[in-house]
Amino acid sequence: MGVFGESLSVMEGDSVSLNTGVTEMKDDDEILWTFGAEDSLIAEISKADGVFSTYGRFRDRLKLDDQTGSLTITNITTEHAGVYQLEIRGMTLSSKTFNVSVYARLPVPVISRDSSNCSSSPSNCSLVCSSVVNVSHVTLSWYKGISVLSSISASDLSISLSLPLEVEYQDKNTYSCVLNNPISNQTTHLDINTLCHTCEVHNHCCGPTEAVIRLALCALVGVATVAFLLYDIRATRGDKKLIDTS
Repeated sequence: MGVFGESLSVMEGDSVSLNTGVTEMKDDDEILWTFGAEDSLIAEISKADGVFSTYGRFRDRLKLDDQTGSLTITNITTEHAGVYQLEIRGMTLSSKTFNVSVYARLPVPVISRDSSNCSSSPSNCSLVCSSVVNVSHVTLSWYKGISVLSSISASDLSISLSLPLEVEYQDKNTYSCVLNNPISNQTTHLDINTLCHTCEVHNHCCGPTEAVIRLALCALVGVATVAFLLYDIRATRGDKKLIDTS
C-alpha cells in the first residue's frame, strides 16, 4: 500500500479538486472517499456493483468524476477544511491523503486619523489602520513603498486588529496598509492630503482647559453686555424724566 499526502489551500466560495492520479478506472476498481478524524464515508464508486454515490451533510457540494474517481468540492466553506482520505481497491490497494485548508475572504482594511493623538505633535499626523476579522492566520501591515514598516498577526477568530502610523504632513512617500493570509491580501492606500489635512485643522483646535477658559470669557462678555444695556436703558429713562419735570 502506498501512502502519501498532499496539502491544498483554497479560498472560501471557490472549488477544489482532489485528484486520484488515475487516468481511467478499471472495471473491478472501487474508490472510497472519507473525511475527518472519524473517517466518515462521503463518496464511493464501484463499477462492478454500479455504485456512484456521495454521502454526508455536504453531499450536494461533492462532484465525482466517473472516469478517474477524482472528487471536487464546490462552493467550499471553512467547515469543509480537514483531512480527506482516498482508498482505491482493485488489483492493487493504494491510498492517499489530502489536507485541505480553507481561508475566508478578507475584509478591506480601513485607514483613519487617530484623533486621540492628533494634537500630540504639531508636525506629524497620527493614523491608524484597522480591521475586524473573523478569519485565522492573518497579518496586518504598514508598508512604505514596498518595505514593511510594522505588522501585527493574529491566529484567533473574531478579533479586531489595529496598527498606528505617524507621518509628516508634507510627506511625499507612498504608504499602504495590507491585510493578508497565506493565499490572499487586501490593500488600502493612504491618501495623506485628505486625512492629514483634516488632522492639521484639529491640531489648532483648543484643548479642554482652553475651551473652559474661552467659555468663561464668553459668559463674562455676555454679562457685561447685558449690564451695559440695562444701564443705558435706565440712564435714558432718567434723562426723559428730567425733561418731563422741567
